[in-house]
Amino acid sequence: MDYIKNSDLTLFEKTYIPQIVKGLALTLKQVFRPKFTRQYPEEKWVPPPSFRGRPVLVLEDNGVERCVACGLCSRVCPALAIEVQANETELLKERFPEKFEINMVRCIFCGFCEEVCPEEAIVMSDEFELVFKSQEEAVFGKDKLLVHRNKLEKRLQFLKDNR
Repeated sequence: MDYIKNSDLTLFEKTYIPQIVKGLALTLKQVFRPKFTRQYPEEKWVPPPSFRGRPVLVLEDNGVERCVACGLCSRVCPALAIEVQANETELLKERFPEKFEINMVRCIFCGFCEEVCPEEAIVMSDEFELVFKSQEEAVFGKDKLLVHRNKLEKRLQFLKDNR
């Protein structure tokens, strides 16, 4: 990567006037663009598959969750919003999350949990309308996090195509 040194700039460039003019031109261009307003409750916005909404757990067709309670999501979460407690089972996989909670007030929707998950068990959904009356309501357990795989098909396909 080539870096521009201060000695490589002309006297005019050292005054930062060209950069100020470019910034003002960009601002003026945005001011005169046509505006639109989405009438929100009546007109719903459909997010693209790349949108990172609230994180959810994937529930398979046979009613078994994908999560194997490895705990990588809770370790990588910069906001410390995820809590996982594992338990063992006799089914096909050895472990499952006995307790899986996400504090949605803390969650910053960064998507790190989705990236690190080896089973694609936690994905960012297209849901963005979150309302809480108290801090306790904002802690989502497995009952609120489990979403059937069919509802997440667009996001799962996006992840498959872009990995």
